[in-house]
Amino acid sequence: MYKTDPLLVEKCRTLRRKGFTLGEIVRIVKLPKTTIYYQVRGISLPPGAEEGIRIAAIKRINEYIRKYRKGKCMPGREVIKPKDWSPELVFVTAHFMFDGRIDHEGCEYYNRSDFLLQKMREAMLKLFGLQSQIYKRDFGVKQIRYYYVELGDYIKEKSLELLKYIKTSSPEEKKIFLRAFFDDEGCMSYYQKSNKRSVRGYQDDKDTLLLIQTLLQDFGISSTMEKGYTYEVVIRGKENLVRFRDKINFSNGVYINPKRKNSVWKRKLQKRDLLDMAIASYKPLGSPGVHYSKF
Repeated sequence: MYKTDPLLVEKCRTLRRKGFTLGEIVRIVKLPKTTIYYQVRGISLPPGAEEGIRIAAIKRINEYIRKYRKGKCMPGREVIKPKDWSPELVFVTAHFMFDGRIDHEGCEYYNRSDFLLQKMREAMLKLFGLQSQIYKRDFGVKQIRYYYVELGDYIKEKSLELLKYIKTSSPEEKKIFLRAFFDDEGCMSYYQKSNKRSVRGYQDDKDTLLLIQTLLQDFGISSTMEKGYTYEVVIRGKENLVRFRDKINFSNGVYINPKRKNSVWKRKLQKRDLLDMAIASYKPLGSPGVHYSKF
């Protein structure tokens, strides 16, 4: 930077404080990057700017991949792609389908449950050798993300294949698929005052819900499909609820959200514990109360 131009020096520093990258400052002030770096190297980026720069870099990589490599990762970012189905592959594919995002850039998974997020991280490391941090989102939701174009294309293909494969898969894999659905898209509804009890699972796609009903029937669990704000599969009756608990159930570590406006429990309860409470209430009637929560 030239000593005779203090205004240009200050402009570079001001841009840096605002979160501009070195490349962006170069394009604005038309000076060499090394010269600019010398003047701004001691200035910290504002909160959130580093994450924004990282995401922008990932997008540039994905744009390059999409334009020049036709779906292939850049050298050093190749992704292992299992050829055969396994319980772990059913697990991650189902969760990306039900409470995640799958596209050409990669995959994301959202949940409030630290247990499910950690299980997904472990399975992704085992299957693909990929790691991710847990990022906080709004309203207590957390996220893991994997921005690899080959992974996005692979999981998209496997999610379509899974809807067919799961119909004739092993009982263990059917259980994993159903549990993933109810962990991500389900709720335990227990109205103590009126003794109404049900397990519900929500989905806009009716074909997916029909598949869920068929798989539940494989375990002797009857259900109905109903239409509220969206379509839902509903499991009612003591016999069906007991079978659901014993053969599928919610995952250990998956909780209701006591902060929801329509939650009367006002305390942190596991969905599976609430299911136990509902089943136990068929003999001794519970005290008055209402609960209806997806999370």
